[in-house]
Amino acid sequence: MNNVRETKTISLPPLPSALSSRSPAAWLTLFGPGAIIASLTIGTGELIFSSRGGAIFGYRILFLFLLICLLKWTLVFTTARHMVVTGVHPFRRWMEFPLGPRGWLPTVFFVLAAVCIPIWVSFHASVIGDLLAGVTGTKRFINGALVHLWGIGILTAVMVLALKGGYSTLERVQLVIIATLLSAVTLALVLLKPDWFELVTGALLPQALEYPQWMLADSRPEIQRIAARPVWVETTLYVGVIGGASYDYLAYTSFLRDKRWGLAGSREWDGNDKDLSESTLADMRRWIRAPLFDCTLSFLIVIVFSAVFVASGALVLGPQHELPGDSGFLEHQAQFITQLHPWLHPLYVLGAFLAMLGTLYGTLEVAPCVLRETVFAVRGNLDDQQSVKLRRWTLCWCAAGAFAVLIVSFFTQVYSGADKPPGLTNLLIPANLFTGVLSCGLICLLNVWMDRILPKSLRSPLLLTLANIVAGLFFVFLGVKGYWDYSGWTAIFVLSATIAAGWALAPFVVKAIGAGRR
Repeated sequence: MNNVRETKTISLPPLPSALSSRSPAAWLTLFGPGAIIASLTIGTGELIFSSRGGAIFGYRILFLFLLICLLKWTLVFTTARHMVVTGVHPFRRWMEFPLGPRGWLPTVFFVLAAVCIPIWVSFHASVIGDLLAGVTGTKRFINGALVHLWGIGILTAVMVLALKGGYSTLERVQLVIIATLLSAVTLALVLLKPDWFELVTGALLPQALEYPQWMLADSRPEIQRIAARPVWVETTLYVGVIGGASYDYLAYTSFLRDKRWGLAGSREWDGNDKDLSESTLADMRRWIRAPLFDCTLSFLIVIVFSAVFVASGALVLGPQHELPGDSGFLEHQAQFITQLHPWLHPLYVLGAFLAMLGTLYGTLEVAPCVLRETVFAVRGNLDDQQSVKLRRWTLCWCAAGAFAVLIVSFFTQVYSGADKPPGLTNLLIPANLFTGVLSCGLICLLNVWMDRILPKSLRSPLLLTLANIVAGLFFVFLGVKGYWDYSGWTAIFVLSATIAAGWALAPFVVKAIGAGRR
């Protein structure tokens, strides 16, 4: 009688040599999807809101930024880890969530993506439009509404690039942008000569945050608009943009299909096969190192950018009582390098343009990933031709929504007058509270549930599980409080109604998507 237990084999791709190397230089060869995540946040999160946070709160804001990056790294790495080990995207896993009708969670996220992503795209396009209008001296034309026409033009150009590109194009573009900007900002930080002790103290020790007296006494409408918000709402805006948003991370997990790391992109494994061979288990653990290196380097880059722009905001903008905002998102930051020499202004404009262009291009590419994974979650299969069609359709839907926002913003600005700056931030806050805060908490808590599906030998370490619980509770609390402080019961009602709609629509959405299966 043979007592040797039969083992089930899972075919894994060959391991890259970098996964077995101890050389940091070898690990850099794995950096790819993480560059996309970093570039998605640097344009808006670091260049605009890190500078603004530094100007308002000084180095004290760095502790919050470091905490945000740590908690969001926990989210990204855990979802990527599950994808590499099982080949199953969170949307597909959430289809089997035990509460409610089948597929209601992916449906809710899909419905909110249909609204929020076009808003983000329009915001990024308008910020670039604001930069170009300032450079060309046309910012005050048509009561200041020309900013949105510039945005429409740049969005059209990026849309053409996106339709002709794909993941490989996106990764190459973002790698170049990240490498160039990282070198520039590191040099800028050294030349600005910040107080290194205060910078380190601000990053490591939590301190109270409050608006400076000059803001409370300032009569400018754009400053009054910020000072009128509770500090909670202002800092929650930073929580949403620093390090990226939930849909960026869901797209990152989807990008792993293109990279074919571990089981991502090759097959799905339900996690119930207890009798995997030891060699397969060992290879799975080695594959986990790929997203570990990639995610960690991505967030280290984000932290460096945050430190540079917080310090720059504290040293340059704060003393001059200037804040990036609706009256000018990128123009004030030019002083970070023009104080070194006026001739450096064109270099700043080019760097800011590239940063925001990468953010806009990357955000456009997030939408196809969301739809692809929604369809894949229901059907369980999707051929290359279907993927291409879905991608084109989604890019058109996302761009059309963004164009609609830009056109409405254009006419609103025309009739409101040049003295009233475009209220882009007010439009962004509700979308940001879900995509960058509340949904991040939900994904962290769902990560803990997904991890229980795996065999004990492949589950996340206890520390990572606890980090997901802490991050989940932190983001959910901050998101709900942010909604309440923003507009009270109205915001809570809209959010609850959206979730209820997803719950009710799930059976119809699942049936409609499933009907397209060949």
